[in-house]
Amino acid sequence: MNQSPFRVAIILIVAIAGILFAAPNFLPKDVQDSLPGWLPKPGLVLGLDLQGGSHLLLGVDENSIVSQRLSDVRRDARNVLANQNGIGNIITTDDAKRAIYIELTDPAQKEQAMTALQGIQNTVNNSLFSTGVGVNELAFSDMPDGRIQIALTPEGVTQRMSSLVSQSVEVIRNRIDELGTTEPTIQRQGDTRVLVQVPGFGDSTRLKNIVSQTARLTFHMVYPGLTADQAEAQGLPAGTMILPSQDGTRELLYEDVALGGESLVDAQPSYDSQRGIPVVSFKFDTRGAITFGEITSANVGKRFAIVLDNTVITAPVIQQPITGGTGQISGNFTTASANDLAVLLRAGALPASLNVIEERTVDASLGADSIRAGVTAGVVASVLVVSFMIIAYGVWGVFANVSLILNVILIFGALSVLGSTLTLPGIAGIVLTIGMAVDANVLIYERMREEQRAGRTPLQAINAGFERAWGTIVDSHLTQLVAAVVLYFMGSGPVQGFAVTLGLGILTSLFTSYTVTSYQVNLWYKRVRPKTLKIQHFRFIPDGTTIPFMKISRYVIALSIIMSVVSIGAAYFKGFNLGIDFVGGTAIELQHTGGPADVGQVRTLLDGLELGEIQVQGFGTPEDVLVRVQAQQGGEGADQIAVQKVKDALASADYVERRTEAVSGTVSGELAWTGTLAVIIALGCILLYIWFRFEWQFALAAVTTTSHDIIMTIGLFSLTGLEFNLSSIAAVLTLVGLSLNETVVVSDRIRENLRKHRKMPLPELIDLSINQTIVRTSLTQFTVLLALVPLVLFGGEVLRSFTIAMTFGSLVGMYSSVIINGPILINFGLKQKTEEEEAAAKKEKATDGASV
Repeated sequence: MNQSPFRVAIILIVAIAGILFAAPNFLPKDVQDSLPGWLPKPGLVLGLDLQGGSHLLLGVDENSIVSQRLSDVRRDARNVLANQNGIGNIITTDDAKRAIYIELTDPAQKEQAMTALQGIQNTVNNSLFSTGVGVNELAFSDMPDGRIQIALTPEGVTQRMSSLVSQSVEVIRNRIDELGTTEPTIQRQGDTRVLVQVPGFGDSTRLKNIVSQTARLTFHMVYPGLTADQAEAQGLPAGTMILPSQDGTRELLYEDVALGGESLVDAQPSYDSQRGIPVVSFKFDTRGAITFGEITSANVGKRFAIVLDNTVITAPVIQQPITGGTGQISGNFTTASANDLAVLLRAGALPASLNVIEERTVDASLGADSIRAGVTAGVVASVLVVSFMIIAYGVWGVFANVSLILNVILIFGALSVLGSTLTLPGIAGIVLTIGMAVDANVLIYERMREEQRAGRTPLQAINAGFERAWGTIVDSHLTQLVAAVVLYFMGSGPVQGFAVTLGLGILTSLFTSYTVTSYQVNLWYKRVRPKTLKIQHFRFIPDGTTIPFMKISRYVIALSIIMSVVSIGAAYFKGFNLGIDFVGGTAIELQHTGGPADVGQVRTLLDGLELGEIQVQGFGTPEDVLVRVQAQQGGEGADQIAVQKVKDALASADYVERRTEAVSGTVSGELAWTGTLAVIIALGCILLYIWFRFEWQFALAAVTTTSHDIIMTIGLFSLTGLEFNLSSIAAVLTLVGLSLNETVVVSDRIRENLRKHRKMPLPELIDLSINQTIVRTSLTQFTVLLALVPLVLFGGEVLRSFTIAMTFGSLVGMYSSVIINGPILINFGLKQKTEEEEAAAKKEKATDGASV
């Protein structure tokens, strides 16, 4: 109870800093702009689900990279052999083996050919080695049939892909900057993927076109006197290729690039006044202008093709030399498409093709609805929790509420300092923190009441309450923190947002519930000097209960075994209503602008699209409908086409898109694996922590009861048909923390009583421990439910399965912690120790810790 000036200063500094960092986020934009320069600017960013926008996960197309590289190697090999050394050859390509094969017209020239071909070897730096050691990109082999094989090495392909991803990030950043959007997130993920998030940009189709189009511009001379069909019939002339044209025809072009798009310095949409059509005007740099002038001067009267991403945009006849270094591209452009092409050309070509493997788009109106739902749930939960604490604890509840309010302020302040993104699951994490933060104060208050009943003075009871509850508070919070950390590193997107807010809430709760509450109690005690402490005004369960939990444990365990078998059986035979996060496919949320949605009409409109299984169901309000389309054959491109077909089919019936989630089969498999791995890692970390803090029996019992809760919750998903998605994994991991919170409190009291009542039979001792903590358990559980139920009722349809699972899991967690944990401890061989045995065990543990 001694409050040093240093401790008071820390409380004041942290509280003021939290308010300063958090407050600007809740002020109008014009007020934010007028804030003094020394005040922190708002650093909290709203996620896509709260302000609308687009999320794209792009994957490098490895096959196209290999194909392009083989084409380059083939051209280089032909040039080295035929043009530079006069060695006749026939070259074939095998994409499956990632190699080209060279057959010489004169086998006697093989040694000379092998020597010449070494000149096209390319050494690339391998980023896996900090020494900068390079790896060869090509491998040369003398085949038994006399041919020469040039194959791409796996190391070379990997390194080239990694390098191309880095280049792609910069190109994408330039393109999005050209669009004038604010606060985009563009970052690489691993060696083959790029994550793009653009808040406030709701036109996902346009964004995909801007971001994923390669935009590789090249200029080729058209092969004269021969059409593409004629050349295909009689055999392609050496060094030529056939490419499709934008007008539906095909063109026979020289393979050699006469001029590349890398020489462009500017591209702008313009208008051809003579023909009355939109065009794109371009300008070359000095070197490009000279080359362009030389080409057009030497080929007057011949056709010159402008090729974009292997499609001929236009192939006009060169009427006269063009020496100014400028020109224009004409095609079937609209004003918008001409502008987008100009953006692409100015930003530069992507060095590799990128496929959209995950797409999440939220309309701004849905984001506004999500904010309202989240704020409503948060306000209702806060009012309920604050009111209950005052009803249950009176002035002590006021102390807890002040700490709780400061706790929420510190969460928002910390999120602002970190520049974190606040998502709808993040709001759920804050609301859940409101319920859990009360738990520490309840622990302290209940400990004070126990100490006072044991005959201590008010001051002694207050001191003992804070001191003896602190260890339990730390244990219960750290087990929840483990789940939050695993969620952050194993999850993605909104799940990470939930983990960040939950983790910050746990840390700030440790500060406010102990330090800030003790400061308030200290001020109150010095002023009031009470003779007795009247801490609690209301309780669900009276003090001094003697409920014989161990006597009914065999029946309860039998019931739990039956429910576990039913849950596992349902999961095995009935399965789950898996979300697209785990099975791939597309979910599109639509809203009918003309009144309630007609699910039957939507099904009829989509029946003829031939997209495989399509599920249509009501979603949220009567105007909303959810369409789920299975993953399409043909990869990511086919999924994108399916999405557009659904939108086009329903647009005529006044259905507008509000949210789209598209996940490829590749990503869904990865998410399923990482989700399962996250649960396993969380359980393993918690097992080690409790093993370190308690006996091994407590650790195994805690993991067993937690596994029981997970099985029950999984059974809930299977039996009720709630959608099981990525957020469900977050719910499972959070209930792991909640369940362990209850288990740790009971286990801590059992451990304490083992020291105090060494001769008491173990079943009676466990009964005593549960009865001593059940008042606190019931109160804490009720406050958590007060926070969770508003989320279920007002949090919105997107969070429905997530919040229902957490509510159910919290109830099951209390049940298992109170009734199941004790018998398991006995079955695992927990025994009471004499003072000598306990001293020896402590000495051995200290020795083991020192050796580690």
